[in-house]
Amino acid sequence: MSDAPTADNPWPVSKVSALISGYFAKFSAVWVDGEISELNRRQGFCYLTLRDRTDDVSMSVSMPTALLDKAEPRIDEGMHVVVHARLAWAARRGQLSLRADDIRAVGVGALLAQIERTRQLLLAEGLLDPSRKQPLPFLPRRIGLICGRGSDAEHDVITNARHRWSSAQFEIRHTAVQGPQSPPQVIAALQELALVPEVDVIVIARGGGSVEDLIGFSDESLCRAVAACPTPVVSAIGHEADRPLLDEVADVRASTPTDAARRIVPDVEEQRGVIQQLQARATSHLRRLVEHQQTQLSAMRSRPCLAAPTRLVEQHAEALAVLRLNATRAVVTQMKHADDQLQQSRARLRALSPAGTLARGYALITDENGALVSAVADARVGAKIDVRVSDGRFSATVDSRLNQS
Repeated sequence: MSDAPTADNPWPVSKVSALISGYFAKFSAVWVDGEISELNRRQGFCYLTLRDRTDDVSMSVSMPTALLDKAEPRIDEGMHVVVHARLAWAARRGQLSLRADDIRAVGVGALLAQIERTRQLLLAEGLLDPSRKQPLPFLPRRIGLICGRGSDAEHDVITNARHRWSSAQFEIRHTAVQGPQSPPQVIAALQELALVPEVDVIVIARGGGSVEDLIGFSDESLCRAVAACPTPVVSAIGHEADRPLLDEVADVRASTPTDAARRIVPDVEEQRGVIQQLQARATSHLRRLVEHQQTQLSAMRSRPCLAAPTRLVEQHAEALAVLRLNATRAVVTQMKHADDQLQQSRARLRALSPAGTLARGYALITDENGALVSAVADARVGAKIDVRVSDGRFSATVDSRLNQS
């Protein structure tokens, strides 16, 4: 180039930057695979850092915010994506970046979108409603366990459950816990265990894994089967961070298989401690109750009526004796008064009675017809009369009549 830069005639930075920009503008748009390590939203535009998934290389990517918002599923940090972009050179800052016109989630992102669609469907039907969840029995007669054959999950559930309650009994069904055969096999085992009368709780257990490994436990048909199961179901899939849809539809979600063992059976030592506490509380309560009753009994016994119970009877006996004496005196007085009255009445009666009059020398005379002769005119000469005196009676004949005048 005739105007090639020299030490005496160098190009300015702006010219070099413009040449670089023109160079990169010749490149066609490409699809770029990577993982979002950083995501920032600003007015109208968002900026993210796309990191290579196998090498320590990253590039800046910019795109309209509306483009990111309409992506399904929702794009967020840590997701694996592919972007359709052109190389863009920022002349002022001297930075190379990608200007994207399309972004898509791949791998886990697509699986997460599928899980979210299923979740929204189950949520709309009320299958994730907490009110429909069944409580676990305090001590199940038999525990149904669905897990992989010889898996760590099986070992963790059984070992820890029997460590807490040594007589715990299990009804185990081995199934595939990964791959397309997992959901139908787990559903069949679930329905089979639900028909066993002694099985009071069913645990579905699996160790941790990637989203792809655990996708079977977000299967719609499996979730519906668990929701319809009459026996309480415990979901023990993966680790604390793993959250398949089975966790949300099951009656109880355990963070790990070990946690499931803790939830399905009580700890015998812990229950012994509870029993000892209850015994101590009952003993203390009973002791306080007895002491209270003893105090009340002592207070009652200290009352005069109980301290000297015969005293009350003696007092009533003394009062009764006084009443009897008074009654006797009253009766005697009344009898004496009545006797005096009787004597007086008798004296008056004697004084007024004909017999008394006769005793004083008077006589009662009646004629032969029994009529009383009270005047001389009543006595007919020659008539027979009856004379009654104090000690008897005799007959007489009227010889003559004499008038007192």
